[in-house]
Amino acid sequence: MEFVLYLVLGACAGVLAGLFGVGGGLIIVPVLVYSFSAHGFSAEVLTQMAVGTSLATIIFTSTNSILEHHRRGAVRWRLFLWMTVGILVGSALGAVTASKIQGPVLQKIIGVFAILVSIQMALGLQPKGSGEVPGRVGLGVAGGVIGWASAIFGIGGGSLTVPFLSWRGVPMQQAVATSSACGLPIAIAGAISFIAVGWHNAKLPEMSLGFVYLPALVGIALTSMFFARIGARLAHRLPAKVLKRLFALLLFCVGLSFLI
Repeated sequence: MEFVLYLVLGACAGVLAGLFGVGGGLIIVPVLVYSFSAHGFSAEVLTQMAVGTSLATIIFTSTNSILEHHRRGAVRWRLFLWMTVGILVGSALGAVTASKIQGPVLQKIIGVFAILVSIQMALGLQPKGSGEVPGRVGLGVAGGVIGWASAIFGIGGGSLTVPFLSWRGVPMQQAVATSSACGLPIAIAGAISFIAVGWHNAKLPEMSLGFVYLPALVGIALTSMFFARIGARLAHRLPAKVLKRLFALLLFCVGLSFLI
């Protein structure tokens, strides 16, 4: 039954990854926290494990989402390249930061973030485009900040990358596609870092690789890879307004439950 939950979770995360340019982490992390808690994992490590496992699954989700967006010519690869320079450094620092935060405190931080993202999505709050994409340094700094925050929250960074690129005048479909691409280096750097910082923790359950729980990784990855392509196709065909509001409502409930 536990593995079926991970399969369903992967399907949901995959659709969200392709449709909104997010890695699905804002759904994966809360569900994993509840699942790990129900299975008796230590409260001192279960939140970090949920975040680390989420980042590891996004490697698979992002790969398939990127392929679909690239096939449609929507990824801005120059922007991706220079943002990745900062993302790699920021993601590693974010994993170290998250490992130093107590589990219950980290849950509340994630809860606040989920609520803020839900409000932004529900109200359609987007910064007005400046009409000018920043240079290499600006992209690198932005990537560093996004990578750092994404590693703490266990997300692919879409909820941060899409608004940033939109603000800098990148058309929405290209912003979503490029955000999907940026999710891959965030996930790789973050997952490796969470494996490293959790490697010698004595409170990890069996079948863990650092702060990555392998059964959850396998189950989520199996379905997310397929459903990410479906989500990416929908992003190019459907008006996402209603879907975004439904997703926002779900995020708000998740964030509220973490705070309570």
